[in-house]
Amino acid sequence: MDQHARAALAAAIVEALETGLPIAPLPAGLGPADAATGEAIAEEVLDLLGIAPCGLRLVMQPGGGTRAGPMIEARLLRDGAALPPAALRHARVSAAAIGVLGEALAEGPPVLAAVLPAIDIATSRFRDGATGVGEEAADLGGLGYVVAGKRGALPASAVAASCAAEPRRPRGVRVDLAAAFAAAADAARRLGGLPAGALLVVAGLTPPATPAAGCDWTARLAGLGRARVRLAEPG
Repeated sequence: MDQHARAALAAAIVEALETGLPIAPLPAGLGPADAATGEAIAEEVLDLLGIAPCGLRLVMQPGGGTRAGPMIEARLLRDGAALPPAALRHARVSAAAIGVLGEALAEGPPVLAAVLPAIDIATSRFRDGATGVGEEAADLGGLGYVVAGKRGALPASAVAASCAAEPRRPRGVRVDLAAAFAAAADAARRLGGLPAGALLVVAGLTPPATPAAGCDWTARLAGLGRARVRLAEPG
């Protein structure tokens, strides 16, 4: 993918972010071939927007592996936030957690000043969804919104994580948050590191679900707390 094509895709993603209009599918073979190319395009997107990331978002994949992308302050919402489903193209909802770095990243486990339960709403700027890891990485790693619950501390052991539309309360899946944050820290170091106060977001702690309009979705992390989002058109 040459520099002209990269710049064109970055501009298209910026336009989609600013207007809500989707990006048409790219011709076969003309998109970013790998995650590294996509990450470079995502950096161009942030440069064009004139914003700096407030941290890193790492999404655990159902089949194993992870996807990394920037976290943007404007996409971080308070518990109970309401979002219009029409603006959430190809939405996927999962339990997440947010770690606030107490110190700049160094070697070893990240030092976290606080941990918050969260619910991650991933989306796509592409009309038909991203067709590969390169397009997803370019599209800010599929960043939609992250809704944060109340501040807490990192549990000492694995926790049960669940995410469902109310009033359902499914049995949670066991999640090692310390290992998840360590993986996010490794990804952040690869991309240049993060200072104290930056955020490590770990999403995909539960299998991604497609949300329906008119529902309240709640993510619960046992021993830490919960975060809730309402998916409803404005009245």
